[in-house]
Amino acid sequence: MDQTQLNGHTGSDNVAGSQAASAIARDRLMNELNNVIGEAEKWLKDAKSQATEPDPQVKARFEDALRTARTDLLKLEDSVLARTRMAAQSAQAYVKDHPWKTVGLGAAVGIIVGMLIARK
Repeated sequence: MDQTQLNGHTGSDNVAGSQAASAIARDRLMNELNNVIGEAEKWLKDAKSQATEPDPQVKARFEDALRTARTDLLKLEDSVLARTRMAAQSAQAYVKDHPWKTVGLGAAVGIIVGMLIARK
């Protein structure tokens, strides 16, 4: 029996932590990209309402950057969804392989949450 089996920890503990940090960073990036895209669209609408027409090259580059940002955002969203599906499948496999550990953990969490709610 190797050391990871003896102490009950696997490399998946580290992977889960890094995936959680990665998910938080992705969420922040997605929110920031959504804000930038919204501001850019607002800027374009404001520019259209003004009497002077912006330089066509500048406008074309801006619209291209906007399309690229949207495409990157969609790719990022797909990546997050794929990783979420993989995590759910991994959790499902763990529950299937270790049902009593899962029941015990669920009961422990339920007791702790119940105690916290009862204190208030």
